Amino acid sequence: MNEVKKVKRKIIKIDEDLCNGCGLCIPACPEQALQIVDTPKGPKVRLVREFYCDGLGACLGSCPTGALTIEEREAEPYNEEATVARIKEVAPEMLEIHLQHLKEHAQELPEHHSHKMYKSMPSCPSAQVISWKKEQQTTNYEQRTIIQSELQQWPIQLHLVTPFAPYFKNADILIVADCVPFAYANFHQDFLKGKSIAIGCPKLDDVDAYVEKIKDIIETANPKSIKVLHMEVPCCFGLVHIVEEVLKRTKKKIPFDSVVIGIQGDVK
Repeated sequence: MNEVKKVKRKIIKIDEDLCNGCGLCIPACPEQALQIVDTPKGPKVRLVREFYCDGLGACLGSCPTGALTIEEREAEPYNEEATVARIKEVAPEMLEIHLQHLKEHAQELPEHHSHKMYKSMPSCPSAQVISWKKEQQTTNYEQRTIIQSELQQWPIQLHLVTPFAPYFKNADILIVADCVPFAYANFHQDFLKGKSIAIGCPKLDDVDAYVEKIKDIIETANPKSIKVLHMEVPCCFGLVHIVEEVLKRTKKKIPFDSVVIGIQGDVK
């Protein structure tokens, strides 16, 4: 491979003394720039190649030990073409997340970025002010049906629930991004009925605490199934990555799937 001229830019820095090899950062990196390697100190995370790292730091919040930081140094310039090729090869399901991640941070991309077209793209829906009009329907309030709540427990916040709660034991559990019930009108009837629930926000809350809490729930309650409901915005996919990583750690064979809800309330 020809030598690539280096430029001064932001790039991930890995403190191997702090890295415990847990691998939580790997699914958190949309560019698939990280890998676990065996070292004399045990498993550690390393960059696959410098040009796969865009320097935007999507992986930072996933590290429970603080081993990941961003530094500015001489490095190979980020290569979008090579990155997309790698994603398609090793994790094609991450391609859409990667593209959304670039859109979200379009204005932060450096001048040497190989795909400057992303600077003109709209940002992530979470970073925009968006509104739309719904067609108003006339309601006959005398004949309307009162929809029953399907909530069967309290509390519901992931930070507040206890893994020892009886409603989690051998249950079908929903782990839900807290915006979902507002976006999806029939949430109670279509998803919540007959299930236990924990809600949270992977963008605003403590991801490390989520990992430990979900791990404790799985190990203590032995649920029948887990379903993650999250919004289409890139940051929301973190809930899926968290559950997938916990299932790997616990080695539990629990049926798991996820559903994506659009910001206008449709199922993607």
